Amino acid sequence: MNDLYLVAAVGEWNRKLFQSNTKSDKAKWDYVSSPEELKNYLSENNPNYIFFPHWRWIVPPEVVNKYNCVCFHMTDLPFGRGGSPLQNLIIRGYKETVLTAVKMDEGLDTGPIYFKEPLNLDGTAQEIYIRATELIWPLIRKILDEKPIPEPQVGESVVFKRRLPVESELPDLDSLEKIYDFIRMLDAPGYPHAFLEIGMYKINFTKASLSNAELTAKVTIQLKEADRG
Repeated sequence: MNDLYLVAAVGEWNRKLFQSNTKSDKAKWDYVSSPEELKNYLSENNPNYIFFPHWRWIVPPEVVNKYNCVCFHMTDLPFGRGGSPLQNLIIRGYKETVLTAVKMDEGLDTGPIYFKEPLNLDGTAQEIYIRATELIWPLIRKILDEKPIPEPQVGESVVFKRRLPVESELPDLDSLEKIYDFIRMLDAPGYPHAFLEIGMYKINFTKASLSNAELTAKVTIQLKEADRG
């Protein structure tokens, strides 16, 4: 019987990379994109590995304890455990990070580590997520080929807090570069974009560009939820 592998991820870029990286594989690969799909799938299947390239939900203990679950975190663990790692890095001024392949356990990004790969933080959030996913697939292949024993995390733990939608409101920043970083770190499908509220309107900012001391961005204006009839 062929090996069975499951990828659990959100984002159309993840689905496309999944399709291109598994279409000629001899093993059987499946894909889910929500907790409900994951639960239903595991009720009928027993995958050798579950890979989580980009997942927004806590994986239940009964899943991480039963299966070989591997996630990919955008920090040099144990630094940066927790939510919204990309946004927390950029808002702190980081230009580079590492992508860490972690064997999941019941803790939040506390499991032992398979591999780490350098990751550049240039561009929009979506561009960075795509860049990270392109790094993830070679790491998946390396895990499956080498079957390494992951090693415990070493160093001081620093925990990031998951950002809330209300925190996407553009704050009073003291440089164009910081405003640019704030807009781009939230510029991905499914994320609350950077915004300002003026009167009854909400102004959203995407596609930011910074050049020659000038910041440009795409602006979308809509009525605030409370003012919609």
